[in-house]
Amino acid sequence: MSGAEGFRLESDSLGEVRVPQNALYGAQTARAVENFQISGLRPYRAFIWSMATVKRAAAEVNAALGLLDPTAAEAIARAAEEVRAGQWDDQFVVDPFQAGAGTSHNMNANEVVANRATQLLGGRLGEYRVHPNDHVNMAQSTNDTIPTAIRLGCLWRLDELLEAVGDLALGLQRKAEAFDPIVKSGRTHLQDAVPIRLGQEFGGYATAVARDGDRIRRSAEGLRRLGIGGTAVGTGLNAHPEYHARMVRRLSELAGRELQTCDNLFEAMQSMADMADFSASLRTLAITLTRIANDFRLLASGPATGLDELRLPAVQPGSSIMPGKVNPVQAEMLNMAMFHVIGCDTTVALGAQAGQLELNVMMPVIAHNLFEMMHVTIGAVRSFTQRAVLGLQANAARATEWLERNAIVATALTPLIGYAAAADLVKQATAQNRSIRELAEEQAAAGRLTSIERSGRKVTAKDVGQALGDLRALTEGGIHGVGGG
Repeated sequence: MSGAEGFRLESDSLGEVRVPQNALYGAQTARAVENFQISGLRPYRAFIWSMATVKRAAAEVNAALGLLDPTAAEAIARAAEEVRAGQWDDQFVVDPFQAGAGTSHNMNANEVVANRATQLLGGRLGEYRVHPNDHVNMAQSTNDTIPTAIRLGCLWRLDELLEAVGDLALGLQRKAEAFDPIVKSGRTHLQDAVPIRLGQEFGGYATAVARDGDRIRRSAEGLRRLGIGGTAVGTGLNAHPEYHARMVRRLSELAGRELQTCDNLFEAMQSMADMADFSASLRTLAITLTRIANDFRLLASGPATGLDELRLPAVQPGSSIMPGKVNPVQAEMLNMAMFHVIGCDTTVALGAQAGQLELNVMMPVIAHNLFEMMHVTIGAVRSFTQRAVLGLQANAARATEWLERNAIVATALTPLIGYAAAADLVKQATAQNRSIRELAEEQAAAGRLTSIERSGRKVTAKDVGQALGDLRALTEGGIHGVGGG
């Protein structure tokens, strides 16, 4: 019935509720909107799509089992397909911080699909020729639809995520190849270390990102097990015995992804471990990307008073007061985005351990944070790849300059003259601001360097040259300056 202007009156088990006149949602959603005015956030598209996919599949399976009128089932399927296509995103209005388990989100989906199906059958909003509970939610519970939708939503964006990660790994690998001729100072503890090629450094980055992609891919396999059909507590009460297997098969077809039946519907209801595992793989990627972004910022520091071995693309001015300043903004953005992702994972972990007995009621916040971390990671990684990595340049002259001043290359002399004598050379070279090679050749010519071989022979300038003459060779490992090393 019609109520005050701009609203219609609907009723649920608690009584009458005012619903916006043109809203596809109904009484329970309107109550949730009133009760949970928390963040102003809305469900992610992945969550809307996955819920609509469940609703369409359920209508079709129940109709095929002879449990749902074919006309109603067809209307539900058409309405759900419109939701899947994004036509009614603005009708999903419940804050992620809501009642436990996600009943409000489930009913939001049920009511939108029911009202739209009613319209398709020639009815008016709120008339419910197709009922949100009896028809759209047939053989379902919030307790099995929400975890199923979480799994489907994550899988829906998985390829997009893996593509972004793969593109970054490829971009870093191409830079590794381009930068391979550049020999530079390695650094450990932020102090000088033995030489390394810039290409080797970037090859390490590329492999780390690729392996994180493999971790994400592996953890996503657990999301393919669906608990749909467990209904309220895992027993499958009010669902046809064939419903679970048929639903998994139909959801696979609708989602275009390989899905699996679950061998224990009670575990699927109680446990969020698969979601926590997937979240943790994203956290690991975030840790890796934070480290790489930090290195980019450090290697690009300066340019006049920093390391200045990398030159990041200048994408925007860096200061409102200092003219000409350009900052490593994409690396800074990636840091902040990944800190946020790690925070999302912490929320997922806390939510996953907070389940009790037959159900985890923290599913809404688990869902929101999983979809958030995927969304932020995809956007941040794409931006960093396109606006930082692909246009990155190396400052070979500065890398060479630092390497020439690096006394720690004396490490290559230790098989020849021993650790103590090499350490003494490092101290002298540092104090005199001279290169190790220059100082070592001078001392060898003066007969002040002795081999640690049993013969105790004097080390020659030629020996020093063999050990230090080709710094690139030091990046290939092995022993230098001894026995033709």
